Amino acid sequence: MKSRIEATYRVRGTAETIAARAEAIAVEQSVEMPVGIITDRHVRDEIIGRVEAITEAGEGTFDVRISLSAETVGEDPGQLLNMLFGNTSLHEDVTLYDLELPEALARLFGGPRHGIKGLRARVGADMRALTCSALKPQGLASDELAALAYRLALGELDYIKDDHGLADQAKSPFAERVRACGEAVKRAADETGHPTRYVPSFNGHLDMMRRQAEQSLAAGCDTIMIAPMLAGLSNCLLLAREFPELAMLAHPTMAGAARISPVALLGKLFRLNGSDGVIFPNHGGRFGYSPEMCRRLASSALAPWHGLQGAIPVPAGGMTLDRVPEMLSFYGPDVMLLIGGGLLSAGERLTEETAAFAQAVREYSHDRA
Repeated sequence: MKSRIEATYRVRGTAETIAARAEAIAVEQSVEMPVGIITDRHVRDEIIGRVEAITEAGEGTFDVRISLSAETVGEDPGQLLNMLFGNTSLHEDVTLYDLELPEALARLFGGPRHGIKGLRARVGADMRALTCSALKPQGLASDELAALAYRLALGELDYIKDDHGLADQAKSPFAERVRACGEAVKRAADETGHPTRYVPSFNGHLDMMRRQAEQSLAAGCDTIMIAPMLAGLSNCLLLAREFPELAMLAHPTMAGAARISPVALLGKLFRLNGSDGVIFPNHGGRFGYSPEMCRRLASSALAPWHGLQGAIPVPAGGMTLDRVPEMLSFYGPDVMLLIGGGLLSAGERLTEETAAFAQAVREYSHDRA
C-alpha cells in the first residue's frame, strides 16, 4: 500500500536535461533548499522528494513521477495543493499532470458525502442520467430569476442551478434569491410531481458561505454549487463537513488559470474535497476540451479510488438539445447533462423545450435499460 503522495508532472525538456530538471522539481516541492546542507536524518530519508520515474511523453515532453511525504500535508487540502504544485507552478515548462494519494490520506479528506447515488436519490432517478439547467443572465431581479426557475421546473428537470456569475448582488441578493427561487421550484414540483431541486451558488468569504448554507437549508435546498478555485479547497472541505446534508456541485471557473490537468484538478482534487458533482466544459462547446480529455475526466471522477464515492460528471458549456443522444452515448448513464443557454434561447417555449430535454434523457435511458 502506498505511503507517499505521488505527483506526475509533464515537463518540457531534452533527454540530456530532464534528469536534473526532475531532481530540481523534487527538491522544490519538498524542502526548497540545498539538499547537501540538510543534516537531519528524518528530513533526508522521508521529507525530501524522490524522483521515482521519468518517461518520454513525446513532442519534447517527459512525464516525471515524484513521491512526496504525506506528513507534509497534515489535514489541509490547501497544503496538499501547495505540496503538489506550489512553487513549481511558477515554472512555465511544468504541468501537474496526475496524482495519487495514500489511502489513509484520501479517506481522511473523505471525498463526496452524497455522490452520484445521493444526487439520483434526491430526484428519484434510479439509474438514469440526470438533467440540469442554469438561471441566467446575471442582472435580473430575484423575482425574474424565480419566474425562469418555475418555467424550467415545469419541464421536470432534475436540477436547476444558479449561473456561477450570480452572487450577493444588488439586483438579486442571495437570501432573497434563494427564497424566491426555492419557492418557485417547489411550487412547480408540487404541480408536476417531479422533485426538481434548486441549486444556489455560494460565493464570498467563509463566514458568508456559512450563512448561505444556513439560508439554503432554511429555504428547503439540499444541493448547492461552489467554485473551489475561488472559495478554496480547504473551505470546500470544511463546508462539506459542517453541512453534511448539503450535496455540492463544483463549478470549474478559474480552473484553467493554473497548469494543472483537468483530470487531476476537477476529476480528483475537487472530488477529494467533497464535491458530489463536477461541472466541466464538454467537447464541441464553447471551450477547447477534447473528447479524450472529457472521457478521462469523467472516468477519473467516477473511478474507484480508495473507497471514496464517485462524483457525477456534469458536461456543460454551450450544449444543445440535439446533442443529447450523442452525449449519452459518449458518457453513458452516469452523467448529469447541463444545458443552459440552449434552453433559455427557446423564449416562450422554454417549458416545452425543457420538457423535451428531460424526456429525451428518460427515453434514451429506458431504451438501453
